[in-house]
Amino acid sequence: MRCVSCHGLSLVVICQGCHKKLLSPTITKRKVGTLEVVSLFKYSTIEPFLLTKHTASGFRIYKYFSKQFIRPFITKFAAEIDEYVTMIAIDEQVRSGYSHTAVLSHYAKSPKILTSHASLLAQNSISYAGKTLQYRLDHPRDFSYTGKREVEAILIDDIVTTGVTLQEAQIELSRHGVEVLFALTLADARD
Repeated sequence: MRCVSCHGLSLVVICQGCHKKLLSPTITKRKVGTLEVVSLFKYSTIEPFLLTKHTASGFRIYKYFSKQFIRPFITKFAAEIDEYVTMIAIDEQVRSGYSHTAVLSHYAKSPKILTSHASLLAQNSISYAGKTLQYRLDHPRDFSYTGKREVEAILIDDIVTTGVTLQEAQIELSRHGVEVLFALTLADARD
């Protein structure tokens, strides 16, 4: 296999050298309405990797990011809690053969963190890529939640831009008694 960054031979999708050189997390937090959003990287730091999400190699890259960065964060969080928490990925619709948010949540499994797959799905499949805040507000995702009620949860997504999607998800979940503790994203597009 070849490293997707330097194209050198590697046993993993991103070689150890590129990992050390390119992938140093810069954890940031910001409030989006009442929701705290924790991001592991600045968007510009990992943009080429994020842009693979609808490609065949994207599955391996998102799996790598989940195992290397999201899982350790979730494991540390799980060690500090007494109760189980549910991890809910934003809109696990399958595109290009897989769902990038499902990959993120699946490979981040940790003790005391229960994964609820395909329980929060958008009924509106409009793409927000490159769209303005007003466009996003005028075209809501219209989420539908079918998971467990009355639980505490962590929302998982790849990128936070304006936060509209995360806020809309939080509102839908609250209608079902789900308390969102925070959202965890790979990247914050607000550099």
